[in-house]
Amino acid sequence: MKQRKNYFRWILVIGWMVVIFLFSNDPADISNEKSDFIINLVNILGIDLNSTLGELANFIVRKIAHFTEYFILYLLVFNALRNDFYLRKALIISLIITFIYACSDEIHQIFIPGREGMFRDVLIDTLGGVFALVIISLYKKFRGKVTKKSC
Repeated sequence: MKQRKNYFRWILVIGWMVVIFLFSNDPADISNEKSDFIINLVNILGIDLNSTLGELANFIVRKIAHFTEYFILYLLVFNALRNDFYLRKALIISLIITFIYACSDEIHQIFIPGREGMFRDVLIDTLGGVFALVIISLYKKFRGKVTKKSC
């Protein structure tokens, strides 16, 4: 049963990698349409990003998407590794996998019309992973203190 759970965790990782790949596979005009859709959705909620951020709105939405995609990827990879490695090693390996996939994603984008691979995006993607690492580390540290105090 434990092995079946681990297979499922890796299926989630691979599935999310496919989602990232599919987003990256969109030509620039389709990617911009998706960003504009998010901007309009946020506008419906009462926050007018275009009037607040102007031309930067689309750029910021895209970078937040990068950060979020890789934040989620890191969490999924960590979840798949956490039972096979000590905490610190699982945290580091998860970050390495996140970084390598971010690099491969940017290389992939070089071949998509209107898109380009940017090292800046690799950094943003990796920061999403680092943020997830910090949250997990703080959670484990805090949870450990609460457990010790309750004994």
